[in-house]
Amino acid sequence: MKPAADMETESSAAADVAMSRYADGDDGMFAVVYDAVAPRLESYLQRNLRNQALVDDIVQQTFMQMHAKRGTFEQGAQVLPWAFCIARNFMIDALRKSRYEAPADTAAAGDVSATWLVSAIATADEIVEAHQTKQRIVAVFAGLTDHQRAAFELTKGDGLSQADAAQILGTTVMGIKQCVHKVYEKLRRALADDETGSADLGAGAASPSATMERP
Repeated sequence: MKPAADMETESSAAADVAMSRYADGDDGMFAVVYDAVAPRLESYLQRNLRNQALVDDIVQQTFMQMHAKRGTFEQGAQVLPWAFCIARNFMIDALRKSRYEAPADTAAAGDVSATWLVSAIATADEIVEAHQTKQRIVAVFAGLTDHQRAAFELTKGDGLSQADAAQILGTTVMGIKQCVHKVYEKLRRALADDETGSADLGAGAASPSATMERP
């Protein structure tokens, strides 16, 4: 069985070819593009929004615009960065114009991101320990800028390349690297603090017993 990363790469490559054919007028390729791209967009939007109806609406709007603009799609280009960029713009516009809960709610955004990160980094044996550090991860994500969170999630959560993330966010590859590095550093410090706190707690719990055993 092929690794999930290899399967995603093959799926993305097939979607790129299908989008090129769709842009040339082959309407039968729409289903191939949709099946490859829609789940990735939905996963991304669900981490940033807390309203499934809005998620579904933005996915639909994204494909409507992709259809309307398909003549502008460059042959041989990658469809995922283009689709993510369109979806992200719709998401930002919708949040500005509506009363839906926005990702600017740092507590909510941090909790969603932390839940995703715990699932991403934890093996079956580590899941309990990972959940014990969830609150520290929540605090880290709540303290990130929108740009840092987006860069980290696009590359680590959605599996896009740094070049693709840079295209979506309108920045440089170096800018994406710096954002991801800052997030990793904050996570390392938070988890290191958690280990230190656990060790101190363990030492503190042992001390009274040792005292009681003395003659």
